Order: sequence, then structure tokens, then C-alpha cells
Amino acid sequence: MKRVNIHRAKTELSKLVELAESGEEIVIARAGKPAAKLVPFTRTRGRRRLGLLDGKFEIPDDFNAALPDSAISGFEGRKR
Repeated sequence: MKRVNIHRAKTELSKLVELAESGEEIVIARAGKPAAKLVPFTRTRGRRRLGLLDGKFEIPDDFNAALPDSAISGFEGRKR
């Protein structure tokens, strides 16, 4: 991890961005104390398409039915 002061970061911003693009993290310091971090940008995946799995599986009729008391007490940390 590279550490630079704000003045140097202003004058060498293009170079620092290139370093960040190549995977290096750069800490920008003000008066010797870390103030910001320049890190590589990671792209997020594209938008997810709704209904992608439509018709691939079936939801059981009792999906929304109440859980049995034994399961609820297990979640709550109580003994049966």
C-alpha cells in the first residue's frame, strides 16, 4: 500500500489513478494522517432480469404455513 500526501496526490493524480487501476491501493494523507484511500474500481454485474427462473420450480401450497412449535422454540433458543 502506497502512502502519499495531498500535495503530491494533486500533482500526480493521473499516475496514482494508473497505479490504482493496476490493483494498488494508495492512501492519501493530510499532515501525515490518513485521510482517504484510492482503490481500484470494481465493476458490478449488470442488472438482474426478473423472472429468470419462472417455471423452473414450484412453490409448495404450505409455503406460508406457520412453523411447528418445535421449530419456533429452536429459533428462540428454548428447549422443547
